[in-house]
Amino acid sequence: MTEHEEETRVTSARRDIQAPAAVIFELIADPSQQPRWDGNDNLLEAEPGQRIHGVGQVFAMTNRGGRVRENHIVEFEEGRLIAWMPAEVGKPPIGQLWRWELEEVEPTRTRVTHTYDWTQLNDESRLERARATTSERLMASVDRLAALAESS
Repeated sequence: MTEHEEETRVTSARRDIQAPAAVIFELIADPSQQPRWDGNDNLLEAEPGQRIHGVGQVFAMTNRGGRVRENHIVEFEEGRLIAWMPAEVGKPPIGQLWRWELEEVEPTRTRVTHTYDWTQLNDESRLERARATTSERLMASVDRLAALAESS
């Protein structure tokens, strides 16, 4: 990449899901449900009982490498918006933001936008993985989320 090329550090995926926003939001806001729809196949488990209710909460997630991450909720609106920034246990967030936005199109159809923003990520050891998190990978999560929500 030349010095004049701007690296895109925000990517997203969007689709309509044939399910009410409340059903979809519950799958996102309950961290123990997230490994069921993770399109990156990176999440192993989260303890039950960590349902998100507002900004400032932190939920713990164990990834497939066995590492625990603390996810700091930085945006929240019940049924519509949730975003978190991961961190190593006891440390500040590393500069990545995962956001989910839900917009009711009809009572049983919801437009879902999933965004990965790594504009604040400066850790060289994490850049390769960040670059590999493409809109296709985000769409894999959205598609898995859709399959779960539409079958419930």
